[in-house]
Amino acid sequence: QVQLLESGGGLVQPGGSLRLSCTASGSIFSINTMGWYRQAPGKQRELVAAIASGSTPNYADSVKGRFTISRDNNKVYLQMNNLKPEDTAVYYCKLSWMSFIEYLYWGQGTQVTVSS
Repeated sequence: QVQLLESGGGLVQPGGSLRLSCTASGSIFSINTMGWYRQAPGKQRELVAAIASGSTPNYADSVKGRFTISRDNNKVYLQMNNLKPEDTAVYYCKLSWMSFIEYLYWGQGTQVTVSS
């Protein structure tokens, strides 16, 4: 059983910073992709940033230059700087890999609110 545990969300003023963390546990294929998605009220879930094992990260255009994703084995982090009100959303950690079929796991989500 694979589990993803997220932490680090909260309330921050515009221009502030937050760091999200996600730890994956269980039977995990060594070659995988970990990433962060977010979903704002009334909107679809969207990719924020993702990083595959041994690869370079990719980012949504809206967060390039402000957010940085990094990983350490089965942990993934999202450093968010210069936060804007439009970054307000529930942020979800995602883990996936291909082994004949796709294996896909989501964290429970952590709320990020950017407001003055």
